[in-house]
Amino acid sequence: MSIDKTSATPDDHVVENPEAAAGADVAVDPRLLVRERGFAGYLDEFKRKMRAGDLGSIPVVVGLIVICVIFQSLNSAFLSAENLNNIAVAMVATGMMSVGIIFVLLLGEIDLSVGSVSGVAGAITAVLSVTNGVNEWLSVIIALASGAAIGAIHGFFFARIGAPAFAVTLAGLLFWLGFMLQILGENGTINLDGDGVVGKLTTYYFSDVAAAYGLAVVAVVLFFVTSFLDSRRREAAGIPARPLIDIVVRTAILAVVAFAAAIMFNQYKGLPLALLLFVLVLVITDFVLRRTTYGRKIFALGGSVEASRRAGINVTAVRVSVFAIAGFFAAVGGLFWSSKIAAANQSAGAGDLLMNVIAAAVIGGTSLFGGRGRTWNALLGVMVITSIQYGLALEGIATPVQYMITGGVLLATVVIDSITRKTQKTAGRA
Repeated sequence: MSIDKTSATPDDHVVENPEAAAGADVAVDPRLLVRERGFAGYLDEFKRKMRAGDLGSIPVVVGLIVICVIFQSLNSAFLSAENLNNIAVAMVATGMMSVGIIFVLLLGEIDLSVGSVSGVAGAITAVLSVTNGVNEWLSVIIALASGAAIGAIHGFFFARIGAPAFAVTLAGLLFWLGFMLQILGENGTINLDGDGVVGKLTTYYFSDVAAAYGLAVVAVVLFFVTSFLDSRRREAAGIPARPLIDIVVRTAILAVVAFAAAIMFNQYKGLPLALLLFVLVLVITDFVLRRTTYGRKIFALGGSVEASRRAGINVTAVRVSVFAIAGFFAAVGGLFWSSKIAAANQSAGAGDLLMNVIAAAVIGGTSLFGGRGRTWNALLGVMVITSIQYGLALEGIATPVQYMITGGVLLATVVIDSITRKTQKTAGRA
């Protein structure tokens, strides 16, 4: 049946096949269709991703396995409950800061000030609570708010004034380093109460075995329930959904990892408070990025600023808020560093901290070019870095060599990211 376009009016709604027309407007996710084919579908999908350069977290997971195998073969203490527990606690400070950096990297920008901002947060807490007798909880809140405010200031100069983020945050690195030294005073070191709020961040453990196992159960149940409900919601909307067997397999894998970790923690001191807080932060921030309008705006800006502006996104507000988030998590990381050494001193935020924070995000899978990444990348990346550091320390390898090895891993990751983007462009997926 044909329609004379010259005689048709806006009121003419002639459709020869309404069902077909309605189906034509439905965007089908090919990944979900592949899952419906079972194991053969997964195999084909895996091959397609490899050809298209869509590696995901595969390189870093393989890297972690290789690291564990190598260091365990060199020293049987590497995979001991004590060493793994120490790694889990030690990685939290850098991991928290890396979460904030991921938000910035998703915009395709960088924040070089997070190390200095973390030192400022520790110094503010120590000066207020120890030197001036302010309630420690209030001191912590002020320190965190200061970190967010500092980040917002950087974001203002970048988003509103138009100064490059690299230059703004480089200036912030120097300014806030000087500010930290100034408020710490001539002594340069303020010891913290090991039994205080900050002190317990890295020293408190839930010794009851039920804590670690309970967390594992909660994680597995929540994952299954949310995945199942999401699948039912998609089915109700008439779009492809994950088959039940897919959800069950993923849940089983998570259960193995979660309960293995719980067994390991209970063999030493129990579940670390630091790791529990880190996991909660990852869950919340991942939800914000993947399930909220605000998160979609961040990804949109990372893809194209001009297209986002034309779509009605307030580019300035989102940019400022992202740098505020980075400053907040830099402050959180600073409190964990202060807890680790039970003090605030002049070396806080210095050394290789900034490099490790950025490296953790990139190694974990967040792109330096913006628009691709998840906050869970911080966990994977910081696990790689901290595992390498602890493994080399067990072998008595000097610090300079540790720097060189970590730098080599970071370079390899950036190269893989660049090659992946070129491969995806060739495959028409970028």
